Amino acid sequence: MQNSNRKVFDTLMSRTKIYLGIILILFVIICIENPIMIIPSILIYIGLIIYSYFANNKRRSEISETLQDLTLTVDTTAKTSLINSPFPLIILQTDGNVIWRSSKFNTEFANIDINSYIDDLCIDIKNEIEKKEDNANKDIERKIEIDKNTYLIKGRYVHIKNKDKDKKNKKEYMIILYFIDDTENIKLQKEYNDSKTCVGMLVVDNYEEIVQRIESEDKPQIIAEIDKCIYDWANLTNGVLIKQERDRYIYFFEQRYLDTVKEDKFSVLDKIKEIDTKENIQFTLSIAISNEGETDKDKYKSVQNAMDIVLGRGGDQAVIRENEIYKFFGGRAQEVEKRTKVKARTVAHALENLIKESKKVMIMGHTNPDMDCIGASMGVYRLAKSLNTNAYIIKTDNTSTLQAFNESIEKEEEYEDTMINKEVALENIDEDTLLIIVDTHKKSYVESPEILEKANKVVIIDHHRRSADYIENATLIFQEVYASSSAELVTELLQYATTKIELKTIEAESLYAGIMMDTKNFTFKTGVRTFEAAAYLRKCGVDIIRVKKWFQSNLESYNKIADIVKEAELVNGSIGISTYEEENAKDANVICAKAADELLTIGDITASFVIGQLEDKVCISGRSIGDINVQVILEKLGGGGHITLAGAQVEGKTIEETKQELIKKINEYFAEIEN
Repeated sequence: MQNSNRKVFDTLMSRTKIYLGIILILFVIICIENPIMIIPSILIYIGLIIYSYFANNKRRSEISETLQDLTLTVDTTAKTSLINSPFPLIILQTDGNVIWRSSKFNTEFANIDINSYIDDLCIDIKNEIEKKEDNANKDIERKIEIDKNTYLIKGRYVHIKNKDKDKKNKKEYMIILYFIDDTENIKLQKEYNDSKTCVGMLVVDNYEEIVQRIESEDKPQIIAEIDKCIYDWANLTNGVLIKQERDRYIYFFEQRYLDTVKEDKFSVLDKIKEIDTKENIQFTLSIAISNEGETDKDKYKSVQNAMDIVLGRGGDQAVIRENEIYKFFGGRAQEVEKRTKVKARTVAHALENLIKESKKVMIMGHTNPDMDCIGASMGVYRLAKSLNTNAYIIKTDNTSTLQAFNESIEKEEEYEDTMINKEVALENIDEDTLLIIVDTHKKSYVESPEILEKANKVVIIDHHRRSADYIENATLIFQEVYASSSAELVTELLQYATTKIELKTIEAESLYAGIMMDTKNFTFKTGVRTFEAAAYLRKCGVDIIRVKKWFQSNLESYNKIADIVKEAELVNGSIGISTYEEENAKDANVICAKAADELLTIGDITASFVIGQLEDKVCISGRSIGDINVQVILEKLGGGGHITLAGAQVEGKTIEETKQELIKKINEYFAEIEN
């Protein structure tokens, strides 16, 4: 306050000095013009100085009294506001010493042991202060639960000098904290979130095909049973279910019931299978639910994308899209082979047009390519060449799994410039390049994610169940999980192309080998269309003996496989698990896959897993005869595939750690089935 008074007085004095200076100049001028005025001027000027001095002193005194009254008023108001604060208020030190509590604080927490909360709060705040720099923000904000109420705590701290000589070097702080009861706001926020809309979509997977096989007089009753089953399930959430088409339903419900849906684990998936069709066939259902999006339109788009994933995984399952994460339920039944080839014809024509519009085509598979991958690539290459478009297959440096095939293709001059590495491909890809990805749809599993990122036009041809890590914004997708292999899908496209395709022998053989590998010699996942594709390739001149030689193992590899099978152990009574302990084995994934196949030939084993070290990752090969879904199990470890054939790669763990994690996921799988 003294500083304020001094500033005011200094301002007044500075103005007075200016005026006195001007008057002095005027008197000097007058005295020069008229010397008689010298003495009167001096007297008058001295009088002015004396008057100014007393006038300024009086004014200074008045200003000082006014400012002092104002200060007292402000201090009194501040103290009154502090004491009568509408919020509980406390002033304390970081050592836990309470300096003052407001009456509101004492009333608010009269029946609560508040001291324990205060002690914990002091420790927490002190730890935070010690981490901050001296010039950091000194505001404090916390939320804590006190006796079923949630309080927003706001305040500020200041450093205080410690009068205790023994603690002079120890920093202490004084804190003033306001306790604002935020319980109602939180309840309102929760109510607001709970009242948000979740959008769902339900699709009867095989509706058209089954209905066609049902007798006309039974159709109305069975359709009514399907509707009743779905509507009864929707009533669990008091939701609104709208039948959009004969096999498609749109579902709206409040988010408060989302946990109810999760706890129910989509029991409707099993109930719809119990509907008696008298033809010994089952209806299956696909369900997608999403709560992501600002508007209902955004949520509807999100649920459409989620449904694409469910259908891409073979149907008969449900998915919830929440917080940018997909959570899957069900999906333990075999895929049903589709009998219509309309889609294959449509995709074939669309693919032809895309190839014609492009100056070049690049074909890329997945990392550690197998025979199905290279076979599909060879088939797409021939389609592009038949349309007079330059085509290239992006090869991998690690081709130990295709050694026998590579030896055969090296004898063919045409393919010398066809196989390019990813570095060359990355340099030559441009806006007019069509990138065709085969045997995978996962962004993280393609041979070169950089090439995928650079490509403007992307086509996907795959037979695996769709995962959450799928490639988005593809121009054309041909993903059919009923198919035995990508080679089968490509063979169908070649059959339905409008351009005449003349497959070379090695191309037909590579496609045949791809089908043969993924079906385990036409044993697993083999449908009518699989044999139709094989028959078409056989007509193109496939030498089956030559193909079989590509899969032959040498004696060393066979002995490794025998040792793996020998060391296998049973889990849950029917699952065989073994490990391949050899380090730095470049063919670990091949050995593990063959060992897993071999384990299935043992009578008591219905599913098998073999774990091995592949460079800096641990690879897992899973196989099943169909009773157990190895894809669902390995999906929990970041993998994927099919019900009968799946794989995964795990980083940052040893083989033994991965084995224990796998056993844990297997137990979770069986627990989910039982529940």
